[in-house]
Amino acid sequence: MRFDEIAPIKPLSPEQARLKSMKDRVKRDQEAVKAERARQKIKTGQTALGGI
Repeated sequence: MRFDEIAPIKPLSPEQARLKSMKDRVKRDQEAVKAERARQKIKTGQTALGGI
């Protein structure tokens, strides 16, 4: 691949950067919720096993 085949990435406009940051934050928050649910599920399972 030649150098002129690679197009440089243009910087995002302020509006596009704001939207991108919002989307990234949503993805990060979804992962955090997923991890918290898994943590609570593990804790519930451990307490159930401890009660046996």
